[in-house]
Amino acid sequence: MFCTENTIGKPLARQYSIFFIGGLLVAASIGGVIPFFVGTIGDHTAHLIVLPALILLGFLLIFSRVLLLVLILLFRASGDVMMAATKFNLGGLNIGVGGLINAFVLLIALLLVIEKPSVFPKKMLSMWSFFLLAGLYGVIIAPSKSDAIRMYLGALSNFAVFVSSFYMVRSKEDGFGFCARLVLWSSAVPVAYALFDIFVHGGMSGLAGFRLKSTFAHPNIFAFYLTLVTALALYILKSGGSTFPAVKRSALMIYILVLLALLLLTQTRSAWLACFALFFLYGYFFERRYLAYLILAPFLALLIPSVQERLLDLGAGNEYVQYAKLNSFAWRLLMWETGLKWMQIGRYLLGYGGESFSYFSPVFFPLSGGKHMGAHSIYVQLFFEVGFVGLSAFLWLFVRGILYLRPMFVHDRLAGFTAVVLIIEYLMVSLSDNVLHYLVFNWYFWFIVGSAIAATSYYWQREGESDGLLLPGTGRQGSIESVIQHV
Repeated sequence: MFCTENTIGKPLARQYSIFFIGGLLVAASIGGVIPFFVGTIGDHTAHLIVLPALILLGFLLIFSRVLLLVLILLFRASGDVMMAATKFNLGGLNIGVGGLINAFVLLIALLLVIEKPSVFPKKMLSMWSFFLLAGLYGVIIAPSKSDAIRMYLGALSNFAVFVSSFYMVRSKEDGFGFCARLVLWSSAVPVAYALFDIFVHGGMSGLAGFRLKSTFAHPNIFAFYLTLVTALALYILKSGGSTFPAVKRSALMIYILVLLALLLLTQTRSAWLACFALFFLYGYFFERRYLAYLILAPFLALLIPSVQERLLDLGAGNEYVQYAKLNSFAWRLLMWETGLKWMQIGRYLLGYGGESFSYFSPVFFPLSGGKHMGAHSIYVQLFFEVGFVGLSAFLWLFVRGILYLRPMFVHDRLAGFTAVVLIIEYLMVSLSDNVLHYLVFNWYFWFIVGSAIAATSYYWQREGESDGLLLPGTGRQGSIESVIQHV
């Protein structure tokens, strides 16, 4: 009897210790912010949201870390514009609701690992440790420490979301499916707002030169988010099979068509190419009739004037001469060429430090106009900033992830395909854009990749090991839905 009580007491003691640590961190954060916050409100009404948001996030963190993470993932895609309005200067740093959410994502991951360290596979540390160490070295040698620290905190938050996804997947049967549906539901507000935005701007007749960005800070971010959501919607549609009611299947098919239409209106060519790759690979491996659809799709897309202009733009302005206007891709090529030629050979191994490409761009790029510009390519940026070592560590993230996903192709071929094709899409769009700066998109991407790897980890387990989660204070096993309901 004594042993049984002691056994039950250990998890309870751990829960109380987590509750105490979380409460202490929240109380310290609120107490530290209030004195500075009072003097920075000024006349900005939006700043009034920050303190209540901090208190609400704090209580949710103490109440249920999983529930808080679910809410963040449901609504974070809808909040860029609002969160930008809440920023204020605190000790030289721009802080707002977005920054608070970033901090709480890190806290969620930390507390989840402390509470149940066995849930997160130690093998995944080798996947991330080299990249995070390379980024830390980049911060140490960075010419602009504040920019490098901000970028590194973004990478840490990506890792935190990846870690947290392991605590959302509670069964190999539907863990990945639940996470996919969660991200799909997060698109409801951005899609609705995008349709409203089109209506406000006069509909299809007024879209010449118009780039749709919805609730995001830039059209490219919205475009990459749409490619991810489209892949997940396709997975949910096809994994449901004949079990879906006809109405639900029809609604989901219409929603995918809406997503594709909105993607066209972002005018982000790399996202178009990534989405084309998604349907091409799906058609090749699963349903060949999709290949026939792809033959017709470009001709239908070319009926839209803005799509024609974006594609024709690639055919002009490909040579750099004085006073000539370059198209966007030729402009990128020139920037990459001048930046890499400017590098000293001795810097090829470890680079110039975090965010150094943007810092030095006015020096080496003749078209910078004195402005600091991002590399518009993850590969060029990482090679310049953290050298061959950092770039190799970044690529190792994806190689290690794909290798770990191998059993998924045996037990759930469509889920494995979806996870791998999302990685392919990510690597494609990273070729020509500042994807590392797109925090929200990275969160959803790493959450889905993490959930796929978490679901796969059940297939790597030794026979006889549990594949469920002990609900707090019950001793029963259940899915994430059960965990939320129990809380």
